[in-house]
Amino acid sequence: MGTSSSSSSSFLFLAQIFFILWQLLCLTVEAFNNSSNNKISAFYVFGDSTVDPGNNNYIDTPFKCNFPPYGMDFPNHVPTGRFCNGKLATDYIGTYLYTMETQKSFLPAYLDPNLSVEELITGVSFASAGSGFDQLTPSISNVIPIGKQLEYFRECKKKLEVKLGKEGTKNHLEKAVFFLSAGTNDFVLNYFALPIRRKSFTILSYQQFLIQHVKQFIQEVVAEGGRKIAVAGVPPMGCLPLMITLNSPNDILHRHCIDHYSSIARDYNHLLQQELHLFQFHLNNNNISTSPTKIYYVDIYGPLAQMIQAPQKFGFDEVDSGCCGSGYIEASVLCNKFSGVCLDPSKYVFWDSIHPTDKAYHNLFLAKLPTIDFIING
Repeated sequence: MGTSSSSSSSFLFLAQIFFILWQLLCLTVEAFNNSSNNKISAFYVFGDSTVDPGNNNYIDTPFKCNFPPYGMDFPNHVPTGRFCNGKLATDYIGTYLYTMETQKSFLPAYLDPNLSVEELITGVSFASAGSGFDQLTPSISNVIPIGKQLEYFRECKKKLEVKLGKEGTKNHLEKAVFFLSAGTNDFVLNYFALPIRRKSFTILSYQQFLIQHVKQFIQEVVAEGGRKIAVAGVPPMGCLPLMITLNSPNDILHRHCIDHYSSIARDYNHLLQQELHLFQFHLNNNNISTSPTKIYYVDIYGPLAQMIQAPQKFGFDEVDSGCCGSGYIEASVLCNKFSGVCLDPSKYVFWDSIHPTDKAYHNLFLAKLPTIDFIING
């Protein structure tokens, strides 16, 4: 009887220990879920082709890519309208930000007619390839201006209010990340290519002009309830294959980055970073929002420059031409099923003459993980 009683006591003790450990485990998992899931509620993206997952498919513009070979490495090899062979950096960022329960593997386009309200809740992109901060830039390709993208967001907000209620939407947007990536087209397709802005602006005054538009965008997002806003700089523009082709004395035999254009990008990025810091101080010290606004600068110049300057380190072989066609001029309709593609896009930094490959975008995402984590925990 003593042995039986002792065994029962031991079993009861072990059961109690197991129950306590199980409760602690459940609390830990719940705390982890709350800490990760609730810090970021959604990911809303604005800008140009670097972050457009296919909005241009639904507008009347020649600047599209919803045809092969675009999308050849996207899931199911679908040409979604992304200017890439696969995913964009924002697809990787979005997947990283989303909770486990959403199982969202890429960021959808807002203009997709099949989009559900649930997709709007977790995040979408309003971006349009060919767009920019300067109103003249989107008019060149008849694409969606940044201001119109904001109008689409306001439309989206109304849909959220129907689903979540006004107070629920307010809380939701305060925990959302708003990401803006544009500016390259303003320089490459507008200021450098057309005489109109060069007659009115020096390069410095044009940079300041663009940054004023960035600040206007931020102010409008804050007015709509956004509190976490990330703004990307521009890439080393002198390293874009198209820029090399158009501006090199011998664009075929001697291809290399043109520092004149990349230095303009560096100057713009430096000025942008300074102005964003000052603007955050201005917003938070003038009671423009009821809760603190956080503005983050996202450097994309550095990671892309590293891939171009030390390609072997990242597994690349080609840095000055794209994978599609000759790689010198092809983009959009010039990169098509008749163009031909390289054997292995993962060996190329650039997919076409302007846009990075899926692998380059993934490397960019990995390089910015510390920044992303800082935004999540900020």
